[in-house]
Amino acid sequence: MEIAAVVKCSFIDYPGKIAAVVFTPGCNLRCFFCHNRGLIDGDSVPCGTTQEEVIAWLETRLGLLDAVVVSGGEPTLQPGLAAFMAEVRSLGYLVKLDTNGTRPNVLALLINAGLLDYVAMDIKAPTEKYDAVCGVRVDQCAIYNSIMLLMDGRVDYEFRTTIVPQLNREDILAIGNRIRGARAYVLQLYRAIQSAEALNNPCWTSASHPPPWLEDVQQHLGQIVKICLTRGFEISCIPEAQVH
Repeated sequence: MEIAAVVKCSFIDYPGKIAAVVFTPGCNLRCFFCHNRGLIDGDSVPCGTTQEEVIAWLETRLGLLDAVVVSGGEPTLQPGLAAFMAEVRSLGYLVKLDTNGTRPNVLALLINAGLLDYVAMDIKAPTEKYDAVCGVRVDQCAIYNSIMLLMDGRVDYEFRTTIVPQLNREDILAIGNRIRGARAYVLQLYRAIQSAEALNNPCWTSASHPPPWLEDVQQHLGQIVKICLTRGFEISCIPEAQVH
């Protein structure tokens, strides 16, 4: 499996666990708000760390780390993903996958093989806006199948959506209805892209939704899914006078 980068210690990428995060190169989507844009074109990403080196390093962190998160890019594009996860699990680590849900066959293989402890699946937009938000045509049958695989309950999971300015209240509630009854749905803070390229595209630099909007949406989602959480807003929404 190709590895673009490793974050050696994270307290936020696996709920309640201390984890290392392994990033794979290449993605089949082109979301304008992606903060890992440098990983999208897998052919242009330098991969200076080998799988063998990561496994050897993980052996030295036994007892210090609880889990390994495989993120990207889109990890399910990697042909060696299952083998890497099997090695990680053989060391005793929990394994979490971050995925866009476009490859349900790979997700099913990993679940059936018992290689996953937790999955975070991004749902980018309501069905009719998916292609526009992702920058490519997305197979909605694949997204549906991945949703159903997770909601089958064989592995712990969360769905998550980055609240880009182009998504309105009805859009978020439509996503909620698509995953009605889900264990957890996480609303993630959108951060405007800071780059020369972004300055020429107004949709990249639009302001994020205000806190009252978020609170209203979260309240309604709480009636649709079992748990609706926010991520990133907690820090960004602290009034300046309260920060010391």
